[in-house]
Amino acid sequence: MHNSTKKWLAIKFSSVILIPLMFWFIVNLTSIYDEGYTEIVNFFSKTSSKALYSLFLIAAFSFFSLTISEVFEDYVNNEKIKNVATKILYLFAIVIPSITILSIFRLN
Repeated sequence: MHNSTKKWLAIKFSSVILIPLMFWFIVNLTSIYDEGYTEIVNFFSKTSSKALYSLFLIAAFSFFSLTISEVFEDYVNNEKIKNVATKILYLFAIVIPSITILSIFRLN
């Protein structure tokens, strides 16, 4: 299978996973939006909320990094700049969700 086909399938797969997780996130965000700090911590202290939010972050950042890397491939002509930008993008797509997920799992 060609590399671009694998990337296209990964984008489609992550978008399909992201749809129900986005719906879950929006519903729960509206329910805790006006709540205080303790209610928000209580929400993220539940194992199911931690797991679903972690999956949401992973799917969102995967989708984001794959689609932005496609933009780099299409519109950046310099190969060196394209490779550096893509590697930095993938690094941030790993680091930011990891820090967020670790912070959420430390809540009690």
